[in-house]
Amino acid sequence: MAGAIIENMSTKKLCIVGGILLVFQVIAFLVGGLIAPSPTTAVPYTSVKCIDIRKNHHKTKWLMPWGPNHCEKLKDFDEAVSRQIEANDIVFAVHIPLPSKEMSPWFQFMLFIMQLDIAFKMDNDLKENAEITLDVSLAYRDDMFDDWEEIAHAIEIRKLKCTFGSPKTLESEGRHYDCDFLPFMEIGSVAHKYYLINIRLPVNERKGINVGIGEIKDIRLVGIHQNGGFTKVWFAMKTFLTPSILIIMVWYWRRITLMTRAPVLLEKVIFALGISMTFINIPVEWFSIGFDWTWMLLFGDIRQGIFYAMLLSFWIIFCGEHMMDQNERNRLSGYWKQVGPIAVGSFCLFIFDMCERGVQLKNPFYSIWTTEVGTELAMAFIIVAGICLCLYFLFLCFMVFQVFRNISGKQSSLPAMSKARRLHYEGLIFRFKFLMLITLACAAMTVIFFIVSQVTEGHWKWGDITIQVNSAFFTGIYGMWNLYVFALMFLYAPSHKNYGEDQSNGDLGVNSGEELQLTTTITHVDGPTEVYKLARKEAQE
Repeated sequence: MAGAIIENMSTKKLCIVGGILLVFQVIAFLVGGLIAPSPTTAVPYTSVKCIDIRKNHHKTKWLMPWGPNHCEKLKDFDEAVSRQIEANDIVFAVHIPLPSKEMSPWFQFMLFIMQLDIAFKMDNDLKENAEITLDVSLAYRDDMFDDWEEIAHAIEIRKLKCTFGSPKTLESEGRHYDCDFLPFMEIGSVAHKYYLINIRLPVNERKGINVGIGEIKDIRLVGIHQNGGFTKVWFAMKTFLTPSILIIMVWYWRRITLMTRAPVLLEKVIFALGISMTFINIPVEWFSIGFDWTWMLLFGDIRQGIFYAMLLSFWIIFCGEHMMDQNERNRLSGYWKQVGPIAVGSFCLFIFDMCERGVQLKNPFYSIWTTEVGTELAMAFIIVAGICLCLYFLFLCFMVFQVFRNISGKQSSLPAMSKARRLHYEGLIFRFKFLMLITLACAAMTVIFFIVSQVTEGHWKWGDITIQVNSAFFTGIYGMWNLYVFALMFLYAPSHKNYGEDQSNGDLGVNSGEELQLTTTITHVDGPTEVYKLARKEAQE
C-alpha cells in the first residue's frame, strides 16, 4: 500500500531528517549573524552651495562640490545676499561617494532620502501645506578625469511637513523647523564609480514656485546602499541553494511520473512551489556585477510575490485536500473562494510596485507618495491587498480548524481496526498535525525575526563576538523557506514501498480482501497520502 515517504518512514529516520534540516537551519542563521556584515549602510551627505551665473544655466555644465574642477562655493545665503546672487543661480551639489572612495556594483542599489534645514524668519515664514519644487539632475563617470554623463533629469515636487516648537516671534528667528524626511531618489544598480547630483530650487513668484517655503539653509541627503560583503554572502547562498532545490525538484517529479496514476492536485502544487522557490534562488544577480541592470529591484519584488502567492495557495490546498468532508476533491476550481483573495491581493501589490519602481526605471527621482492622487492610489492598492490578506487568513484558520476537528472525529473509527493498522493511521494523523505545526512555526519565526530586526540596534555583542541580527534575519529566513520547500518535496514524494509486498498481511492485521480493496480502489486513483486516502474512504462511506 504505497503512500508518501513521510507516511512510510520510521520515526527514527524522520527524526534524523528533521535533525539534519535543523542543523542547516542553524547554519543559515549563523552565516548571516557571524560571517556577513550588516545588510545596508547609511551615509550622510551635506550639499555644497555652488554659484552658477551662466546665462540660461546650460544643462551640460555639471557643478562639482570638491576636486580639481570644483565650483565657486557659497558659505551661506547671507553671502549670496551681500553679493546679490539670486536663488536661481545657486546649485546644491552632492558627490557620491565621499572623497577618496568609490562606489561598487556589489552595492546593488542606492536609496536617498532628503532632509531640509529650514530656519524660521518673520518675513519669510513657511506656509501651511507648502510644496517645494526641485530641479534635479544625476550624472555618472568612472574616472576622476572623465566628463560627466547624464543619467536622469527631472522636475519634482515634494510636500513639506514641518513643525515649529517655539512661538513664532522675533526671538525665535533663526531656529529651525522640525521637518520630515522626503523621498528623493532610488536607483536599482550601482554600475559606476562616481555619481553627481545637482539640485536647483527655481523661484518664480508669479507662478508661485518655491514661494512660502521658509528660509532654506542646507540640503542634506542620506544615502543607503547594500554592503558589498553582505551581497557576496547572499550570492553565495543563492548559488548553493539553487542546485539543491533543483535536484530535489527533478527527483520529486520523477518519482511522481513513475506512478501508474496521474499526478494529483496536491503533488502539482508542491511541484509548483518548488518551481517558484527555484525562480527566487536562481542567482541572476551575478550578472548585475557586470551589467547596468536597473530593473533588478523590480524583478526581485516580482519573484518574491510569485513565491509568496504560491506558498499561500499551497497552505489552502494542503488543508483542503485533508478536510475529510467532501467526495469531490483534486480540482483547483474547488478553491476559487480561498485562492481568489490571493490573486487579487497579489495583483494589487504588483500594480503598486509597477507604479513606484516601474516608473523609477525612467525617472529615479519619482515617488508615488509625493502627490495627492498618487498617495490615494497607493493607499487604495495597499488597503485592498490588506483586506484580501485578512480574508485569506480567515479562510485558512477556518480550514485548519476544520481539518483538526475532522481528523479528531475520524479517530473514533480507529478502534474498529486491527491494532497494527490503528497504530499506522494514528502515526499518519500525528505526522499531519506535526507538519501543520511546523508550518505555523515557520510563519511565526518569520514574523518574530522581522520584529526583532526592526526593534534592535542591528547587532548583538556577546564578549568578543558580534552577531548581526539583520543579516541573520535575511539569511536565516531565506534558508528556512528553502528547507521548508525541500522537506515538502522530499517527505511528500510518492513512496515506492508497498505494504502488501514488503510486509505480510498478518503483520498489518488485515485480510487479503481488505488489502486488495485499499490498494486497488484508493492507492492508484485518489491521492498521494494515506491520510488523504483515509479521508476519501470515510467521506465515501
